[in-house]
Amino acid sequence: MKVRFWGVRGSIASPGPKTVRYGGNTTCIEIRTDNNELIILDAGTGIFPLSQTLLAEMPVTANVLITHSHWDHIQGLPFFIPNFIPGNTLRLHGGFDPVSGKGIEQVMAVQLQYSYFPVREEEMKARIEYVTLMPDQPIQIGSATVTPCLLNHPVVDFGYRIECNGKSVFFTGDHEPPYNIYEPGDEGFEDYQAFVDEKNNAILEAIKGVEVYIADTSYTDAEYPAKKGWGHGTFSTSIASAHAAGAKVLFCTHHEPTRSDDALELAFADALEQNAHLSTGMDIRLAREGDTYEF
Repeated sequence: MKVRFWGVRGSIASPGPKTVRYGGNTTCIEIRTDNNELIILDAGTGIFPLSQTLLAEMPVTANVLITHSHWDHIQGLPFFIPNFIPGNTLRLHGGFDPVSGKGIEQVMAVQLQYSYFPVREEEMKARIEYVTLMPDQPIQIGSATVTPCLLNHPVVDFGYRIECNGKSVFFTGDHEPPYNIYEPGDEGFEDYQAFVDEKNNAILEAIKGVEVYIADTSYTDAEYPAKKGWGHGTFSTSIASAHAAGAKVLFCTHHEPTRSDDALELAFADALEQNAHLSTGMDIRLAREGDTYEF
């Protein structure tokens, strides 16, 4: 199995001299199974440079797994070059949105409105298919089994576990570990804590034993209190969950867009020092645009 990072920034693309080492594109990760089947995790701006490399292997069948519908995870879809070429297939997977009452098809429909993009979906030459997923119900993509796990974010958000030939990857998308919204002693604290514990245990079970864990590590511990409820994790929460799950490799991603590469490395080094008791025996890395990991 091979993992390649095409976009590792969160919230908004942030190109420039201060982000050139780790990259400025928003979330997009390429997964190749041992049979070379193509799975793409999220379609941020990083999917555009990925799509340029696919021109050498057409016709392409691209299975895109959308974690959630926020802009930084879908905004590259209209610029996915194989969409404009006959013979290709884009198969878009994602969750049902109870607010809009629509499935994953809305992420294309919204972006391809006349006011926002010059090409309508009907004018694209590739075959576009939509697969609406349900939590904890696995699907088969070629030789890979993909299981969605409902995580914690201000919109329906799936993490994905991908298993193939005994190998496994889990990607959180955007995720903030569930926490109790009540204070100790408040009415409802104990009932809500039971819900939080149950949810955290279910997430841990979904990650357990994974070889490669790719996690939202947007914030430092110092930054988190001001961002609580925004739906993102910290270096410490990701290291803790990777340790609890027995993950072999942790990639920290969704880098804060205002953080320079120098500042990112300092924050990472500080987090490793603070969490040294949890990181023994685990390979922990900063996700970097262009990096590949094969196992």
